[in-house]
Amino acid sequence: MIPFDSGRTEYKSVFGSIAAGESLRLRVLLPRELHVSAVRLVVNDEHTVQKYGMFWESTDGQTEWWGTDFCPAHPALLFYHFEFDTPWGMSRIKRIFTRTGSFTKEGEDWQLTVFSADYKTPQWMHGGILYQIFPDRFCNSGKTEQPAMEGRTLRSDWGGVPEWKPNVQNKITNSDFFGGDLKGITQKLDYLASLGVSCLYLNPVCMASSNHRYDTADYSKIDPYLGTNEDFATLCTEAHKRCIRVLFDGVYSHTGDDSIYFNKYGHFPSVGAYQSTDSPYADWYTFGESKDKYDSWWGIDTLPEVKEENENYLQFITDEDGILQQWLDAGADGVRLDVADELPDVFLDAVRKRVKATKEDGFVLGEVWEDASNKISYGHRRRYLLGQQLDSVMNYPFRDAILDFACDGLAEKFTDRILSVCENYPAPALHTAMNMLGTHDTQRVLTLLAGICCDGRSRTWQAEVRLSPEQYKKAKKLYKLAAVLQYTLPGVPCIYYGDEAGMTGCNDPFNRGCYPWGNEDKELLSYMQALGSVRRQENVLSDGAFVPVSAMLQCVCYLRKGQNGDGILVIANRNDHPIDYHLHSGITAERALFNCSVYGDTVHIEANTAAIIKVQKS
Repeated sequence: MIPFDSGRTEYKSVFGSIAAGESLRLRVLLPRELHVSAVRLVVNDEHTVQKYGMFWESTDGQTEWWGTDFCPAHPALLFYHFEFDTPWGMSRIKRIFTRTGSFTKEGEDWQLTVFSADYKTPQWMHGGILYQIFPDRFCNSGKTEQPAMEGRTLRSDWGGVPEWKPNVQNKITNSDFFGGDLKGITQKLDYLASLGVSCLYLNPVCMASSNHRYDTADYSKIDPYLGTNEDFATLCTEAHKRCIRVLFDGVYSHTGDDSIYFNKYGHFPSVGAYQSTDSPYADWYTFGESKDKYDSWWGIDTLPEVKEENENYLQFITDEDGILQQWLDAGADGVRLDVADELPDVFLDAVRKRVKATKEDGFVLGEVWEDASNKISYGHRRRYLLGQQLDSVMNYPFRDAILDFACDGLAEKFTDRILSVCENYPAPALHTAMNMLGTHDTQRVLTLLAGICCDGRSRTWQAEVRLSPEQYKKAKKLYKLAAVLQYTLPGVPCIYYGDEAGMTGCNDPFNRGCYPWGNEDKELLSYMQALGSVRRQENVLSDGAFVPVSAMLQCVCYLRKGQNGDGILVIANRNDHPIDYHLHSGITAERALFNCSVYGDTVHIEANTAAIIKVQKS
């Protein structure tokens, strides 16, 4: 007997989050022998605790049901449990086990995310495929004038190892450039379309000193090594012709010290905050007892931190003639917010308001590494996904779940982690979450799946890492399995440039190499193109429900099911041997879509492979 299971509709009438004003039926099952006289639903919004009486419903002689209807009026993050009275006193019902049997933290409440009733995310993102580009390393068109600039090294050895050694001052400057540019990206749009890509996510493109460009020098100008503002507009126009949208990276928690706004080295004609308290930018920053003592991002003095709540700065970024407006007018379809969890609510509110006022279907994506529905920062629970701030987030919890399963085969743990996010995230956010396996902030996925952990290793050690043929073969096999999960779970898969071509590498800067044009792993590339085709053809992957079927013996099986009963079945076999998976009662295979053979109610799946099967409507 299970007193309460939030994943089963006989206990909770709606799986997962609900909209404000939506009614929810909650029921608990208790033994008759306890002689229960009263049951209460206890709801905590972290400010107040409210209790709601539950009513006796029915009994089979051994157990009895108690239930109540709950209808929260406003968006909020709620936590709840139950308490009941017996002749021996009061007891509570809280979470003890996950659905697959592993322990939770003792005495956890269940979470209920209540989102705004008008929360919706752009339809063009649903069911799509993202592609992340580190602009300096994707494609050099050879058509952008890239003059010599102080502090920069323009390299001519495309594909060489990025510079990783400190300079003579023992500083990492990230000042070597390979010359990738916006025209180069434009030239490769047809290639991206062949992967099924529907949206580009560009790492920063504004003027900056470093090759990663997270140290913004001028928010209003494209970095000259990438091209011009007109080149950005052309890229957006050409992408739109191919039904590809464009997101730009908004870096608004800090600027560069070598910028118009701070101007620490006097490289700009403007008077920067570092130079004078009379600077128009002086109140953007926080200085200590001297100008050399200032708040910086994570203590990195080349990245002076901005006071995002400062009215002048807020207007500069989010007003109708501000920076966001400029790039949206130029053709961008939305913004990815760098370190969104370090941006205060007032700033996030203003960003959303500006993006949606300019383009109703503009997209606001946030960088949050944890479960974004219950994240705590700035000393309180954040409201990223309640409908008034972010559209969605980078889905690191899914990344961790997929890669851990690919490495260790723990099917039960994988399913628990996926269900947790599906339960906590509002559907509009869940189905547009960025599901990536690698980014510019992580080691290359193939290197990780080869069993090489770069965390805590020196750059000297990482620079020497090369995969042997055997390691690469193993990693490639597991990457293919992981990609099927990535492409079929709720959300939008994102390819980090070059992963589809077989790029390897440890952490920054070795994960930021040049795309190997002409030297791609053609077989892997074809695999990813075929997988992309399956994704774009199966509409159920846009917003179909995630239904776990089984999770045991290093094998995961789940359904993506549409409202009309159509669906696909995904089976991931992490065993080192083939398996014959016998379909559960009520699931009938229509045809194999990817990586398997179907014989009646049996699916044959090779070792370390994930398969996709079209199932008949039920």
